[in-house]
Amino acid sequence: MFMGEHSHSIDAKGRLIIPAKFRDGLGDSFVITQGMDHCLTIYPESEWETFQEQLNQLPRANKEARMFRRFFTAKAATCELDKQGRILVPQALRDYAGLEKDVVLTGNISNIEVWSKDRWDEISDYDDMDDIAERMQDMGITI
Repeated sequence: MFMGEHSHSIDAKGRLIIPAKFRDGLGDSFVITQGMDHCLTIYPESEWETFQEQLNQLPRANKEARMFRRFFTAKAATCELDKQGRILVPQALRDYAGLEKDVVLTGNISNIEVWSKDRWDEISDYDDMDDIAERMQDMGITI
């Protein structure tokens, strides 16, 4: 399970340190791809395989399903940690997420999200959480 928020920087070559607390859950090889809200998502292999199976079940004749599948798979890349605990984030993914220097990695239970610090600061304003919590009850979530 991934949780917590970690601030790091991405270097000019696109290398990003993965926090030590996240490394064990990732294993030897994992996948990074576009995520929702202009972040990147890192999936351990087992989670990626489960997600791929779900994507593969989408009807190929449905245009939105094809677009949805492409969104996650077209720029996906397999990663491995180097000796310093870093990964190389492909340029296309850096561009999508607006990663230039300061980044925030957040645990999201079964995966990790990678945000530009500026974008994270914008979306992590939880002023309307009471309203959201009420709507989550309709989905079976209670706190």
